[in-house]
Amino acid sequence: MSAKEEDKAAEAELRTNEKKWTKPLVEAGWTFFPSVIVENQRQLGLDAIDINIILHLASKWWKAEGKPHPSKGTIALAMNVDPRTIQRRIAKMEGAGFIRREERRESKTGSKTNVYHLEGLIEAVTPFAEEKIAEIAEKKEIAKIKATRKGAPKPKLKLVT
Repeated sequence: MSAKEEDKAAEAELRTNEKKWTKPLVEAGWTFFPSVIVENQRQLGLDAIDINIILHLASKWWKAEGKPHPSKGTIALAMNVDPRTIQRRIAKMEGAGFIRREERRESKTGSKTNVYHLEGLIEAVTPFAEEKIAEIAEKKEIAKIKATRKGAPKPKLKLVT
């Protein structure tokens, strides 16, 4: 797909999102988030607070190479929880291998907000994504077979006594 075709597809998707969410909400900012994470949160051992934290991180992750780095306080304020809750939950997800924290320090000012890497989560969710992709392909194939049957003559049924 050329860059021009990709731009057109992105514009069409944006218009679709504007139809769903309204233009002001989309213009205020939006986040791309894989559904497979939400759909498999139980299997991953993630609860609603964990998913909310991951959503906050995703909302600050604009480019692949520019990892998110919001403060725990900012996330806590948005979620109306104590910053210590955010700290504990991130540590738990780090222990599970879903998140990797990278400390940022400056000699003049000391600590800056951590940078968060989500490669572990992506790796953990990939098998679920692959399974879902296979299910989607299977459903498409079944639909294709059913569609071809609709045009074919139906077998004559015989009454069995």
